[in-house]
Amino acid sequence: METFNYKLNMYIDSWMGPRDERVQGWLLLDNYPPTFALTVMYLLIVWMGPKYMRHRQPVSCRGLLLVYNLGLTILSFYMFYEMVSAVWHGDYNFYCQDTHSAGETDTKIINVLWWYYFSKLIEFMDTFFFILRKNNHQITFLHIYHHASMLNIWWFVMNWVPCGHSYFGASLNSFIHVLMYSYYGLSAVPALRPYLWWKKYITQGQLIQFFLTMSQTICAVIWPCGFPRGWLYFQIFYVVTLIALFSNFYIQTYKKHLVSQKKEYHQNGSVASLNGHVNGVTPTETITHRKVRGD
Repeated sequence: METFNYKLNMYIDSWMGPRDERVQGWLLLDNYPPTFALTVMYLLIVWMGPKYMRHRQPVSCRGLLLVYNLGLTILSFYMFYEMVSAVWHGDYNFYCQDTHSAGETDTKIINVLWWYYFSKLIEFMDTFFFILRKNNHQITFLHIYHHASMLNIWWFVMNWVPCGHSYFGASLNSFIHVLMYSYYGLSAVPALRPYLWWKKYITQGQLIQFFLTMSQTICAVIWPCGFPRGWLYFQIFYVVTLIALFSNFYIQTYKKHLVSQKKEYHQNGSVASLNGHVNGVTPTETITHRKVRGD
C-alpha cells in the first residue's frame, strides 16, 4: 500500500506540480487514496443502500437528524465567520488574491478550509439519512454529483491552492449551508414546520452563490495576481455545471409545481386559494414540504 501511495503521489505531483508544504502531515491530505476510497464507499452505499432498505421499514432518525443538522449549522457558521473575519482584517484583494502574500491571514484561511474540506465528508450523511428514511426520490443525480465531487475537488484544492482566491466560494457556500441545515434541523421538529418559510429561497441563494463565485473567479482571470490560472478555469467550468444542474432542479421543482397548483385551483374552483391558502397551507409551505433537496 505504501508503494502504491508513493507511486500515485509521484504521478499526481508530476502532473499538478509541487504541493503546498503548509498542509503537509494534515489529516487525509498527504495521500489521495483515502479520499478516493471514501468516495467509492459512498457511491457503493448509494447503489446498495436502497436495495437493502427495499423490504424494510423506514427509520425515523428524528432526534439524530436534529443533532446532525444543527451541528452542521454551527460548523458552517463557524467557517463563514472565520473566513470573512480573516479576509476582512487581512486585507485580502477581492479581485484576485494569490496564495503566498498574506502571511497570518493565509494561515487562518488554510485552517478553516481544512474544516471545509472535512465537512464535505461529514455531508455524505445527508444521503445516508435519505436511504434510511427511504426518501430515494431525493437521491438525484445532482445530489450525488455534488456530494461525490466536492470532497475530491477540495482534496486537490487543499494540497495546491489552500488559501488566497480559494476562500470566496467556500465562504458563500458555508453561509448557504447555515440557512439550509438550520432549516432541515428545525424541520425535524413537527411543531416548527409551519414557521419555516425560507426553504424555497435556499435554492435561489445557491444559484446566486454560483454566479457570484464565477464572477469573482473571472475577475482573477482578467486581473491576474499569480493565482494559478488552471485552477481558475477549472472552477469556472465546475460552477457552470452546478448552475446548469441547480437551475434545472429549480425549474422542475418550483415552476411545474406552481403550474399543477393552478390546474388544481381551476379544477376545484376553491375560493380559499384566492387568498393564498388551500387546506390551511400556503403555496410556499406546500412546496416546502413536498420537494426534493437541491444540495
